[in-house]
Amino acid sequence: MKIVIFGYGKMGRMIEQAALEMGHTVLGHIDVDNTADAETMPAADAVLDFSGPGLLPCTAAYIRRTGAALVSGTTGYTDADMAVLKELAACAPVIYSANYSLGVALFRHMLEELPRDLLDRFDIEITETHHRQKKDAPSGTAKLLLNAIDPNHEKKVVSGREGIVGARTDNEIGVLSLRGGTVAGEHTVYLFGEDETISIKHSAASRRIFVNGALQTAEKLIGRPAGWYSLDELLFG
Repeated sequence: MKIVIFGYGKMGRMIEQAALEMGHTVLGHIDVDNTADAETMPAADAVLDFSGPGLLPCTAAYIRRTGAALVSGTTGYTDADMAVLKELAACAPVIYSANYSLGVALFRHMLEELPRDLLDRFDIEITETHHRQKKDAPSGTAKLLLNAIDPNHEKKVVSGREGIVGARTDNEIGVLSLRGGTVAGEHTVYLFGEDETISIKHSAASRRIFVNGALQTAEKLIGRPAGWYSLDELLFG
């Protein structure tokens, strides 16, 4: 598989190393300091994009020119950014996920299957912990889990509580972000009920699980017709 990497930070370098170890060919990498190279970069089988929102116009231009399959894991996108990403599905197979870990995919799938009437009997809180260098909060994965629990966005999201805020209401979900050290990623969903508590947790020991998942996703995506794909389609379909 021939790949181009957009975003050459820690994640991009790990993708490059893992791809080479797996026998793939890395045609090159694009970041904010060499965006002009994307204009002449040869067509790849797949683009793995773990950059930042600011690089999206460059990524989009390359996909439109080459039709390469796009595996996007960039977080911090606005609604307008996501609209641009979805438009690319007209000319290439595209998938977007805030987390390509198999465990997180299973975590989200479990949450989506929980009975809605039973969930309404619990107070729901989400905590996420990441390394001190992470820029966006809450994490894209926390938003992914939140959307699995509340797909119609009926609940009020509370990102913090301070002072006299009154009793907790039934119509809210708390989302708390912690930052420190070198934590690769921890996400916990709490269900607080009457005299009982359920917690579901996923911990990443290293970023390698995200790298492996992204490369496996790219392998499954290449050769498919242009369109917008979900992780469930590729992993559980």
